[in-house]
Amino acid sequence: MATAAQWIQGARPRTLPAAIAPVLIGTAAAFEMDAFKPLNAVLAAFVALLLQVGVNYANDYSDGIRGTDEDRVGPLRLVGSGAAKPEMVKRAAFAAFGLAMLFGLVLVVITQAWWLILVGLGCVLAAWGYTGGKNPYGYMGLGDVFVFVFFGLVATLGTTYTQAGQLSLAAIIGAIGTGLIACALLMANNVRDIPTDIQAGKKTLAVRLGDKHARESYVLMLAVAILLVVVLAPARPWMLIVLLLIPASLMPSWLMINGRKRKSLIPVLKQTGLINLGYSVLFSVGLVLSHGL
Repeated sequence: MATAAQWIQGARPRTLPAAIAPVLIGTAAAFEMDAFKPLNAVLAAFVALLLQVGVNYANDYSDGIRGTDEDRVGPLRLVGSGAAKPEMVKRAAFAAFGLAMLFGLVLVVITQAWWLILVGLGCVLAAWGYTGGKNPYGYMGLGDVFVFVFFGLVATLGTTYTQAGQLSLAAIIGAIGTGLIACALLMANNVRDIPTDIQAGKKTLAVRLGDKHARESYVLMLAVAILLVVVLAPARPWMLIVLLLIPASLMPSWLMINGRKRKSLIPVLKQTGLINLGYSVLFSVGLVLSHGL
């Protein structure tokens, strides 16, 4: 029987900033359009967090029963380590998905945007299909597409739309940026797991690119995400404060390029999660301050 601490570890708290970041950016974009709605923002945050936890438990379950995590280096996996029975982890995943859909339904009722129900169902199906089912797309190298679309575009733009009823260039740029950083987080995780993923037949994008190019792609994704705010700077000069993240990105980038031991890449996960959170905070502050000009 897994302990409470192990269940918390299994939820992978270091990945949760990737869920909060798009909600912050999407809310700031709505604020810029004078459409900030606190309740809607809180509901969107619950949906994003619960989907992230659900994905983490679902991956734990699916990878565990396939044997992908038998020789894993990194955060505890409940099934792979034998700490919890597979069926219990599967139930935890679906419980998180169920709660996410409940909060999402409340948000839909408030906004009357009933078509968002289809988006929500798509999110849950995509979350489960990442490593679950007979043909998980995460094993084909498409997991990065899922992360970019759902934890970048959908989460950010969905948050903005449920408050403002429309989108803006700032929301789109922010969605792309946080989506790229979330993909960088996944890349750091997958580069570390290349040896075991190859043995398990899991062809992630990192496996397909190869160790060297996968590491380089991490740096490229961070660079594009941060520098993309320059597009907004002419009309919103305060957006340039996002460039303050460049120094914070140097250490994880150096570790990704030069860290040859698998354990040396573990800190990169936490650092990248903090970069994503920092990006969302600075991006949001930049929008708010520029709005006052």
